[in-house]
Amino acid sequence: MNDIASSRAARVADTALPAHPEIRHPVAARPSPPRHTLGAGLLACLGVFIVIAVLGFSSFNLGVLLALGSFGSTAVMMFTFPEIHFSQPRSVVAGHVICTAVGLAALNWLGPSWWSLALAAAASCALMMMARALHPPAGSNPIIVFLLGPKWSFLLFPTLFGALTMVAVAVLYHRACRRHYPAYWY
Repeated sequence: MNDIASSRAARVADTALPAHPEIRHPVAARPSPPRHTLGAGLLACLGVFIVIAVLGFSSFNLGVLLALGSFGSTAVMMFTFPEIHFSQPRSVVAGHVICTAVGLAALNWLGPSWWSLALAAAASCALMMMARALHPPAGSNPIIVFLLGPKWSFLLFPTLFGALTMVAVAVLYHRACRRHYPAYWY
């Protein structure tokens, strides 16, 4: 057997599943999604309900727009995985502000086109990464901006004040439940 054939055979042997059932293959050792208890699930659902209720009540009854479509997935992250980077106040607030600002800038300066929308989404991602404030739900804000065509005041209401309200509710809720949140502020 030549060197090429023997190295190929060695690679195939390394990736083949072992014949013995007690020996686990490295691919099979990947972690599975986390399991949540019923209690943790109920606490998370109650947190999501409360924060969306506060945003919705403010928007519908007080005349202060604080609800934004991407806030739904932000709420899910903040109450199901409050310990991860994406759920920390820095990521939530800065991520939403960055993405909305980039969406508004692209819409106003480049106009409503498919390529300016794509550029806004990509630039938003890059800026969040550079600011160490990555928040995946905020990545949809440029799309929301392009769909609505709002004024620059959209950056304050609902984006900034809505994100700050979500963080405040999350801090109060997690403390009331004796859970540690946030893991860090900045």
